[in-house]
Amino acid sequence: MRPSKSISFRASDAPAAELALADLIKRYGQSEVEDADVVVALGGDGFMLDTLKDVRPLDKPVYGMNRGTVGFLMNEYEENDLPARLASAEEATINPLHMRAKSGDGTISEGLAINEVSLLREGPQAARLQISVDGNLRLTELVCDGALVATPAGSTAYNYSAHGPILPIGSEVLALTAVAPFRPRRWRGALLPKTAKVRFDVQNPAKRPVMADADGKPVRNVHWVEVRSEPDVRHRILFDPGHGLEERLIREQFL
Repeated sequence: MRPSKSISFRASDAPAAELALADLIKRYGQSEVEDADVVVALGGDGFMLDTLKDVRPLDKPVYGMNRGTVGFLMNEYEENDLPARLASAEEATINPLHMRAKSGDGTISEGLAINEVSLLREGPQAARLQISVDGNLRLTELVCDGALVATPAGSTAYNYSAHGPILPIGSEVLALTAVAPFRPRRWRGALLPKTAKVRFDVQNPAKRPVMADADGKPVRNVHWVEVRSEPDVRHRILFDPGHGLEERLIREQFL
C-alpha cells in the first residue's frame, strides 16, 4: 500500500480506545472518512467488525489497533511511525456470509456476517435441525444446542469455541459446526466449498424454538435459515507484515 495521505480515526467507547483516539488525532490529524485513504479502528474485534461493515460501501481499507481484549483482527497498538506502518501493511480481502431467515410470523430477514451465522436454541429443550447443502439433504436430524457456518476469518471465534476447525484464509472453504451436538453423537461437522449454500430447517419450532444470529444481529423464532458466501461484497483489512490473518490462523493451531 502506498503511504497514506490522510487517515480517518474511529474508536469504540472503551476508555483506552477514547484516550488513544485523542492522542492519535493530535499527532496525525483527522480526516473525514469519505476523504481518507485509510480508516484506523481503535478497539476490539467487535468494533473492528462494525467498522468494516460501516466503511465497506466506501471501499476503504481498515487498519485496526487493539484497544480491546483479544484483538485477533487487530494490530498491536503503537503511536509511533503510524504512516510507515500503514504504507507497509498487507491487505486481505474478506467476503462475508449472507443469511436469509424466515420467522414464525412469515417475516423474511436478511443479514451479512463476517465471522459466522449461527443457530441457537431459545428454550430449555434441544434444537432439532435438518441440514441441506446445495439442495441435497445431508443430515435428517441434528439434535443440538445449535449449529453455525463460519468463514475462515471467523473460524477462530465462536466456531473454534464449539470445537470447529481453524481455516486458513486462502482455503476457499466454510466450516459447518455443531454446537453441543447430542445426536448424531460422533458428528463433528463438515468442511464445505465456499460456493456451498447451506439450509437449516427447524423441526417442531413451536416446541423447540430457535434463533438465528449474523455477527450479533439476532432473528427470533426462525423456521428456516439459508446461508451462503457473498462474493459481491468485500471487506478490506490491513495487517502489519508477517502478522496477517493467514499467519495468525496458522499460529493459533499450535497454541
